[in-house]
Amino acid sequence: MAKSSTYVCSACGAAHKKWAGRCETCGEWNSITQEDVLSAGPKGQTLGAAKGLKVELSDLTSKDAPLVRSLFGIDELDRVLGGGLVPASAILVGGDPGIGKSTLLLQAAAAFARKGKKVLYVSGEEASSQIRMRAERLNLTDAPVKLAAETNLRDILTTLESERPDLVIIDSIQTMWADHVGSAPGSVSQVRAVAHELTTFAKRRGISVILVGHVTKDGQIAGPRVIEHMVDTVLYFEGERGHQFRILRAVKNRFGPADEIGVFEMTGAGLKQVTNPSALFLSERDKPASGSVVFAGIEGTRPVLVEIQALVAKSPLATPRRTVVGWDSGRLAMILAVLEARCGISFGGMDVYLNIAGGIKISEPAADLAVAAALISAKQDHALPADSVVFGEVSLSGALRPISRPENRLKEAEKLGFSSAYAPSRMKTIAKTGIDVHKVGDLAEFIELCFGQLDD
Repeated sequence: MAKSSTYVCSACGAAHKKWAGRCETCGEWNSITQEDVLSAGPKGQTLGAAKGLKVELSDLTSKDAPLVRSLFGIDELDRVLGGGLVPASAILVGGDPGIGKSTLLLQAAAAFARKGKKVLYVSGEEASSQIRMRAERLNLTDAPVKLAAETNLRDILTTLESERPDLVIIDSIQTMWADHVGSAPGSVSQVRAVAHELTTFAKRRGISVILVGHVTKDGQIAGPRVIEHMVDTVLYFEGERGHQFRILRAVKNRFGPADEIGVFEMTGAGLKQVTNPSALFLSERDKPASGSVVFAGIEGTRPVLVEIQALVAKSPLATPRRTVVGWDSGRLAMILAVLEARCGISFGGMDVYLNIAGGIKISEPAADLAVAAALISAKQDHALPADSVVFGEVSLSGALRPISRPENRLKEAEKLGFSSAYAPSRMKTIAKTGIDVHKVGDLAEFIELCFGQLDD
């Protein structure tokens, strides 16, 4: 019986009936390849050979012993996972090349093994001797971590069946291949099949598995998006090459809060966790400067203070530049439009540059007011007081909308020595703190309070 084929985009995983030079879904060129449709299951059984399920009646409210999380001993990693590693869980870690994924996971494997856990590190990109070389640089040679260099999924599963480790790390999933799938390693079918086999094995045998995934030029994990649905937790390792800080962010977590972050600092001896990221993100803020505003934000469950920097200059171009680093460019355009339409402040004919200091990325709408303050401060060359923080969401009408957890933001600011804050007036009553809170109802009132009468 002849095998049927389909055409799949290696960039986004979209299926097509015939080959084309350009994928209609993601727009990539020369990314569509022919792949055979699976006619048999992973172990050779035909799809029609089914067996009944073993059904067990259980009481969801029973007082059976709950699953106990295992701590790595790296507080920032345990925080992002929601309090430690859940047994039989599958975790996907993605990040740019050279950002430090393998370094972080090798340090985590060593810390886990030192707690008496059995850890197996499987690499499809490096030889075991190369991993040992990195371990020597990181001073991890005393950790009882078992190493293997293999890409054949069948051999890996056989080893896991005999070794029964508590944790296995696969670096990376794009290099693994299953011999029952008729396509090259790294293809959509191979990545999907390997991820399914490993996650299923982890659930069935009670082994926790961490999969390392490559990312595309858009920052998304390469391969089909179905992989992110298969696993329990998806972590992204973020950071700029020019900064020493690295952010481990949970974008999906079945066992803990999403959008939780862990902060690390890249050093010559590996990654070191940062217990107080707010102090480091503000470490170079010596004196008041125009265009510089401190935003009191929330990342997951952690309050974080970051510096928002803006620069406004006359543009020699017919279309002025709008350059953003660490924030949404579409939201910047909205703030500029609100400032012009509701407050009469025009940025036409001017280049606008916005940067989130420290290499961190912010997606919280509560940063709107801080961005607006930085833009006005840069244009007017008028610095806000160095001891003030700003937070609040700006609506299209110019009104300031309430935001969540203002007490946590103010407590973090007070801990770092800030004495005043600007916040929306529509928030619920804020518990009394040592910070003087200036409540404002809309953007125009905020501008008048901080900058007085503006000269446009």
